[in-house]
Amino acid sequence: MYLIGIDISKYKHDCFIATEAGEIIKDVFTFSNNHQGFTELLSVLKSLEPNQVKRIGLEATGHYGRNLKVFLDKHNYTYMEFNPFLVKKFSSSLTLRKTKTDKVDSRLLSMILLSVEYKVYPVKSYHIQEIKSLTRYYKTLVKKRSKEITNLTNILDHIFPEFKPFFKNKFSKTSLYIIQNYQTPEKISKMTIKSFEKLTSLSRSKFSYARFTKLKILAKETIGSSSPVLNTQLQSSLRVYMALAEEINHIFESLLEFSKAIESPVFSIRGIGPISALSIISEYDNFISFNSPAAMLSFAGLEPSVIQSGTIERQGKMVKRGSSYLRETIMNLIPYFMMNNPVIYDYYHKKRNEGKAHRVASSHVARKLIRIIYYLVKNDESFNQEKLI
Repeated sequence: MYLIGIDISKYKHDCFIATEAGEIIKDVFTFSNNHQGFTELLSVLKSLEPNQVKRIGLEATGHYGRNLKVFLDKHNYTYMEFNPFLVKKFSSSLTLRKTKTDKVDSRLLSMILLSVEYKVYPVKSYHIQEIKSLTRYYKTLVKKRSKEITNLTNILDHIFPEFKPFFKNKFSKTSLYIIQNYQTPEKISKMTIKSFEKLTSLSRSKFSYARFTKLKILAKETIGSSSPVLNTQLQSSLRVYMALAEEINHIFESLLEFSKAIESPVFSIRGIGPISALSIISEYDNFISFNSPAAMLSFAGLEPSVIQSGTIERQGKMVKRGSSYLRETIMNLIPYFMMNNPVIYDYYHKKRNEGKAHRVASSHVARKLIRIIYYLVKNDESFNQEKLI
């Protein structure tokens, strides 16, 4: 059996090949992250004894290894990925020296392959990685939009502080149209009946004439003050916000389409929307490397730390290792999960009545959710609320 460790980086990869008996077949060599480098790797792999099993280990390093995975799949080679944190711990168990180089890592990966169960990634597994990348990008844009909302609000607090409270602190199509087309309180106070007709059309008749009149009065009596600089800043911020909103909508629609092509029990859980479900599935890499709820909890960083000294043992705070995107997704959907499942809602309040703070009680619900996901995925069952009782 050949144990092939490949350490991945942006421009080049390092490879080490040994046998299960410890014989070095090919000491560490470097190949470029391009067609020529991949061809060199393929030549080396083909030179190995064809009847011998070949185990390939890669360190999970984001998107840098995607093209290599596609290449290996194309040429019918399986591979297994390792969490960088586990590789680091494995290295620490072998030596006290702080030695980390790409060449050392490739040897370590080869050694780890011998000590673990070889769980190959299915062909086309990188498709899930692409979805993970897109869900993460979607969340990044949503956060940018939230920051731009704050920026817009801060500018309006100078120009027209009464504006956003009038619209219940939300930016609707109607409010955005007014900012974009009238810009200053002075112009808003002089809006005509034609302006009202446009606004009531945009709001589907929800923006009444009484509210229209009240907004004009607020604009006329505002304590704010505008200036050319503030007006320029407001319009610039508005353009950024609207561009982000448009891109978020496009990606949301794309993710919805992708969700229709993926079958998973996660989509059946009440209170989890399709985008959150996609995020959970892709962050867990379709669950192929998880054999217990504890492993899934650990990867989400939702397991409590254990502090033990002598006869004293207690649980500490959540370890918060693993995927921060996954942890954020799960914690954000907990309120919706509780609202849609009375048994879970009661469980949350049971923890609150025990003296747990809101965040702590929510983390208990999150851990229960992950156990439910594990059960559904491993048994290929759809969510059934009655089984929660």
